[in-house]
Amino acid sequence: MIEGQAQEQRWLLLIHQLPSKPAYFRVKIWRRLQGIGAVAVKSTVYALPANAEMQEDFEWLLQEIVAGGGEAMLCEARLVDGLSDAQVRALFDAARDVDYAEIIKEARELADSIKMNPTSGRHAEARSQLGRLRKRLAEVVTIDFFGASGRLAVEGLIAELEAQLIEDKAMTKEQKNAAEPGELKGRTWVTRRDVHVDRIACSWLIRRFIDADATIRFVAGKGYVPNEGELRFDMFEGEITHEGDRCSFEVLLTRAGINDPALQAIAEIVHDIDLKDNKFGREEATGIASLIAGIAMANESDEQRIAQGAPVFDNLYQYFRKKRG
Repeated sequence: MIEGQAQEQRWLLLIHQLPSKPAYFRVKIWRRLQGIGAVAVKSTVYALPANAEMQEDFEWLLQEIVAGGGEAMLCEARLVDGLSDAQVRALFDAARDVDYAEIIKEARELADSIKMNPTSGRHAEARSQLGRLRKRLAEVVTIDFFGASGRLAVEGLIAELEAQLIEDKAMTKEQKNAAEPGELKGRTWVTRRDVHVDRIACSWLIRRFIDADATIRFVAGKGYVPNEGELRFDMFEGEITHEGDRCSFEVLLTRAGINDPALQAIAEIVHDIDLKDNKFGREEATGIASLIAGIAMANESDEQRIAQGAPVFDNLYQYFRKKRG
């Protein structure tokens, strides 16, 4: 079931035209648009979710455009045809995932430099660099309006780096032990709406190997307060979510205490698709990514995405079982 699905999404649209010169003014406005998290739905039309704070951001920018010799108008709209609300939300998520990917790249470079030079002086310098990364992450989070999936990976990597840099601790934070038998059964599982590969795979794993009768709920990615007995997965601050550079499917597999080579192969594919780091170099990842993307595009309902995705993972599982045999 999906909470709040009936709520109508409304958008603020800034329609503008800038003078051809000076060039620095065009760059300035573009940077301002990036800074407030707006995305282009057309070449001169930028969108933000409709609320008072976003409207104020656009109004200040509109004044700046007009003062610089340009033209601009601001309107509130409901999408009727052409682009769907889900497609516009996907534009916001894609923009934030690019930001998160840049932070991940810097965090990994920092981690590599610490390994190459594990001195106290380098650790002090690294802590300063890490502080800047954490600040940059906080800035991106403020304009991550719909909870892009890349945030979980960044949070995990930065938390792991912070653990490495604690004085007299060279090891990263310990992974959680496998759950006790029965601890994961009879629970209500909660995850973010607009599921994609990691959440679809986790949902399949839950219902296929952990609890066939599991209830899975889909909620807003931000501000959700869990009820008693709920387990959040692939969510910020969730009980089962990204840890270090491991995706939620990998973490769930460990927490469930499942040691199955076929599932491990699937976990590597999900990791490579979700984190986009080619850590395992799975040749199957490209094809599975296209299948899951097609399922997501064809089905707005999260339950439908999970239902359509389950046969993909069922077939993958049988393939790896027989291949091993």
